[in-house]
Amino acid sequence: QMKVEESGGGVVQAGGSLRLSCAASGRNFNAYTIAWFRQSPGKGREFVGAIDWISPSTYFSDSVQGRFTISRDNAKLVVALQMNDLKTADTAVYICAARYRGIVSYTGGYNFWGRGTQVTVSS
Repeated sequence: QMKVEESGGGVVQAGGSLRLSCAASGRNFNAYTIAWFRQSPGKGREFVGAIDWISPSTYFSDSVQGRFTISRDNAKLVVALQMNDLKTADTAVYICAARYRGIVSYTGGYNFWGRGTQVTVSS
C-alpha cells in the first residue's frame, strides 16, 4: 500500500512560480512512479508529468514541458513539482498519484491517489 498527500498549493500571479510537494508513506517508495495530474472545474483529470522509479527519468505533457520539473527524494519519501512561468490556464487542483514502476499518462494506470491541492494563477 502507498499513501500520498499533496501540499504547497496557493495563489500566484501569471509568470510566477510555485512548488508542490507529494509526501508518501508506505514500503518500497523508490520502486513507485509518482505522477501529477490536474483537474479544472468541468474537465477530466489531465496528466501533467511523472518521475519513475529510476530517477531522474521524467516525462511531461506538452502543455507544461519546459516550464515544470519533477524531482524526488527517496530518503524523505517526497516528490516535488516545480512550476515556473505559470499561466492562467494552469489553474486547477493538482493531484499526486502513484503506481508500481513504469510511467503512463492515463488515470487508470495509477492505483493510489491524493486529495489534491488548489493552484490558482491570477492574471
